[in-house]
Amino acid sequence: KMFCGGKKSYFAATVCIITLTSMVTFSYIRLQRLAHLPKIIQEGRRCRGEITNKTITPLKDNRTFIISPYFDDREGKVTRVIGIVHHEDVKELYCWFCCQPHGKIYVSKAKIDVHSDRFGFPYGAADIVCVEPENCDPTHVSIHQSPHGNIDQLPRFEIKNRKAETFSVDFTVCISAMFGNYNNVLQFIQSMEMYKILGVQKVVVYKNSCSQLMEKVLKFYMKEGTVEIIPWPINSYLKVSSKWHFSMDGTHIGYYGQITALNDCIYRNMQRSKFVVLNDADEIILPLKHPDWKTMMSSLQEQNPGTGIFLFENHIFPETISTPVFNISSWNTVPGVNILQHVHREPDRKEVINPKKMIIDPRRVIQTSVHSVLRAYGTSVNVPMDVALIYHCRVPLQGNLPKESLIRDTSLWKYNSSLIMNVNKVLRQAVL
Repeated sequence: KMFCGGKKSYFAATVCIITLTSMVTFSYIRLQRLAHLPKIIQEGRRCRGEITNKTITPLKDNRTFIISPYFDDREGKVTRVIGIVHHEDVKELYCWFCCQPHGKIYVSKAKIDVHSDRFGFPYGAADIVCVEPENCDPTHVSIHQSPHGNIDQLPRFEIKNRKAETFSVDFTVCISAMFGNYNNVLQFIQSMEMYKILGVQKVVVYKNSCSQLMEKVLKFYMKEGTVEIIPWPINSYLKVSSKWHFSMDGTHIGYYGQITALNDCIYRNMQRSKFVVLNDADEIILPLKHPDWKTMMSSLQEQNPGTGIFLFENHIFPETISTPVFNISSWNTVPGVNILQHVHREPDRKEVINPKKMIIDPRRVIQTSVHSVLRAYGTSVNVPMDVALIYHCRVPLQGNLPKESLIRDTSLWKYNSSLIMNVNKVLRQAVL
């Protein structure tokens, strides 16, 4: 008698079911893996598709938006395309690789990995991951809904990070989605100058819209070599929200596609920056035990070997409560908040978790959200508040608290002389 048809003992039946399930699962995984392997579809071709340099490129389905492809060899030889997709409507995508000089065109079925932090919005950040052809290092890729068609009619995207580089900077700050005709000029300059004092060499700004005066400031920092602007015209393609959750306004995507921008910024700087800092322009990670980020991070890495994600607690310094100290008359004509005058922070609330922002080793991160990393190699660590905190000067969250209930915290003032001197220099040189 066959093993599965013998005595109907529970043991035999269980073993039989497990064996069959394992065989079916193994076959399915093998078929899935084979389905995603590159296949030659055309030979003896030159690739003539138009190379696109836009930051956001819609595909013909208008449900898929390509930001940028990146070479990723951390788990195998793949092209990882950062994009935005409709989480239900986009079922299949294919990478078309053109391998020159022998003119072979390979097609790989993409694994579409929509990030879990969508916050209810129909569109979300996605990794569109394709296995690359073995005997070819493609420089460009096209993305299509089908494995059939004419590659010449598809836009081509350069695959970044193809060549290994040595780090050109220690710290890069990613500021995602500057929108709403942003005009908080003074605070932006102060943040930039604080970042530089703390050891930042590069600030990447995903710019949707800002005032003319802010534009002037950005141009100054670009010329200086500190700022890199990534155009972010996401509202040309989707109904965007300035809120974080779908229930608040029922639009397509939250916070001007902030999560997608942050993920793109990590990959964009993966090979050129030792650390990437994910925070907003009104936030400064303030070291309390160290003079700058370099000494702080080397100490934190020493204490936490194998950690690539360092989370810092957010603390609100309400812009509504000010001190007359550092009322600098030449700054009063510049629109925006003077952070040196806001040194009272809101107390912690037991029932509310303080959101965190991060300094990360980009090579250890696969996917990030705003306040935590979704997928990474290695561990995350919460940095104690006595080591550093996020100085976040904005409208209050506990607006009904009297000044006496706030905590006076002048940690920022230890940088006051350098900060005042540097801000004055910018205002003079940028002719504001």
